[in-house]
Amino acid sequence: MNSPSFNHLVTNMLAAHPGERVCQFEYEGKKYWLKQTERLQGAMRLLKADPHQSFLKEVRVLQRLAELQAPVPKLIQADEHYLVLEDVGPTVNQWLSAPGLEPACLQSILNDSAKALAGLHKMALAHGRPALRDISWQQGRVTFIDFEANQQGSNLLMQQIRDLLVYIHSLYRYLGPAEQMIGEAIKHYRNTGGERVWRHTQTLLAGWQWLGFLLRPFRHRGGRDLKPIYWVLRSFRAEQS
Repeated sequence: MNSPSFNHLVTNMLAAHPGERVCQFEYEGKKYWLKQTERLQGAMRLLKADPHQSFLKEVRVLQRLAELQAPVPKLIQADEHYLVLEDVGPTVNQWLSAPGLEPACLQSILNDSAKALAGLHKMALAHGRPALRDISWQQGRVTFIDFEANQQGSNLLMQQIRDLLVYIHSLYRYLGPAEQMIGEAIKHYRNTGGERVWRHTQTLLAGWQWLGFLLRPFRHRGGRDLKPIYWVLRSFRAEQS
């Protein structure tokens, strides 16, 4: 966008929020996100990668994915120290806590997210961390945010397997043992192009099914990250066909 009034607003936002990692603003009724290079302090400068290089990499990844027509937020502006993204609506985990949301509507949102992940994998891409908080849904359109996967030089299949495991773990983390609802979402992933990755994941987890018996006592009373592991293993063990 090359509107002088929009550019002026971005300049004002940068001045009002110096060094703030992420902030939201509105322009002509639409929402946008302003992201700036992370500023590290103290020991974090030694523990984390160069934030400026990480920021530039994020911009390059967004540009490349947009060229491939992947479901990512539209990059409106970018320079050496900041970028502006178009808002893509609430994330799936936010929809889960939306008051008055009908179960059928929630199921549709989950199914759409699963189908979108399968579509991403069919494009020979991976996300890296497709938890429900990193997947947005707005009027049937699914968008992935905060890509972490290294699309080059790594085993793409293993990245996609990790995607699927993170996604299913996140479903159980937020929904609990809602096996029917989650099972329907998984079915959508498999039926819309994800079957190959599903099969490879199932094969990989076959040697880890013993862990499910150890985790069974914690399936209802473990931590939010521990409990889902049992249900993730179960979902692959239960479906052998």
